[in-house]
Amino acid sequence: QLRATIYHTLLGDKTTIPPCLEVTATAQDDGEVMAVRHRSHPVIGVQFHPESIMTECGIDMIRNFLRGI
Repeated sequence: QLRATIYHTLLGDKTTIPPCLEVTATAQDDGEVMAVRHRSHPVIGVQFHPESIMTECGIDMIRNFLRGI
């Protein structure tokens, strides 16, 4: 669990996410999809802003992502 900054008007709908994607994070308050990863390809996506100063551990997330590529 972490506090993240979100600025979005478009959301991924859990009911329409294809089977090739796995939901890896959801919003605590409303259950909206916040992150997904592809099950067989090295692809991830987030629906929050790790670069924002209001996202806990955001810099660490970016650093870990860059180390992994």
